[in-house]
Amino acid sequence: MLDKGTTIFLAGHRGTVGAALLRRLQSDGFSNIVLRSREDTDLEDRDAVNRLFAETSPQYVIIAAAKVGGIAANIAAPVDFLLQNLEIQNNLLLACRRHGVRKTVFLGSSCIYPRDAPQPMDEDAFMHGPLEPTNESYAVAKIAGIRLAHALRQQYGTNVILPMPSNVYGPGDHFEFERSHVVSALVRRFCEAVDLGSHTITLWGTGSARRELLHVDDLADAIVFLLARYDDPAIINVGTGEDVTIRELAMLIAHLTGFSGQIEWDISKPNGMPQKLMSVERLHNLGWRHQVSLEDGLRTVIADYRARFPQAVGVGHE
Repeated sequence: MLDKGTTIFLAGHRGTVGAALLRRLQSDGFSNIVLRSREDTDLEDRDAVNRLFAETSPQYVIIAAAKVGGIAANIAAPVDFLLQNLEIQNNLLLACRRHGVRKTVFLGSSCIYPRDAPQPMDEDAFMHGPLEPTNESYAVAKIAGIRLAHALRQQYGTNVILPMPSNVYGPGDHFEFERSHVVSALVRRFCEAVDLGSHTITLWGTGSARRELLHVDDLADAIVFLLARYDDPAIINVGTGEDVTIRELAMLIAHLTGFSGQIEWDISKPNGMPQKLMSVERLHNLGWRHQVSLEDGLRTVIADYRARFPQAVGVGHE
């Protein structure tokens, strides 16, 4: 087990995943967590990152900082998703090597796997086929991070572990349509429809795509578990091993938000990958399993939206 007084630098503590990790680490009694906002330290500035490491001497580093977004955001800004993520992760991983960090967690993503990978996707599917075009830039950046982590271990013995989460959702996520992921986008759409008294709602695609959804608190739990128990260089999937169609997800969110109108589908819009279900056998064999059910998890997102936007975003909260 980790010493509760060990110094941990949590990069990206203001994001959805980072905030959940901070809550978890604090609840576990870790007393020396290094936090820096973008205003304090620009992670795209290598000199600033090295100054931070020299000043704080972290023994463990969790890289939860990244530029993230849904399909629309990835299509609109592929250069940003590629270059910003490369700069952030390169600076942090190289600083971990330079300053002798004991262990680093580099968070990847299920989008590293090929679009047509056999389902459920196990870790051996990595680099065995073309990527999903709608988020290729983000995926390429994450793949480059994995390769850099492997190279650092090979050349310098740097200990970097590589959890690959499935689609993550939970409180604290973005609700702006250009930045949101599928759960937060749907929660906003249905809450707005209820608030505005709308009788119909139009969603992207056909609704047939299948997604595995992992609550952010489960991800935080898994990362703390792996930080203490896992030192293997191999990537390791983190997920539930269960998936739903976007249509099923929409119907569940409609029920939970009280929307009783008609759901229509704009089939001119992309679906993304047909299915993203990961094999979690490796993680299960280590003794970890998720705890938050999909319905309970969705309730936390709806409650978060209602707390942050007590009226419809479309009516003065944009």
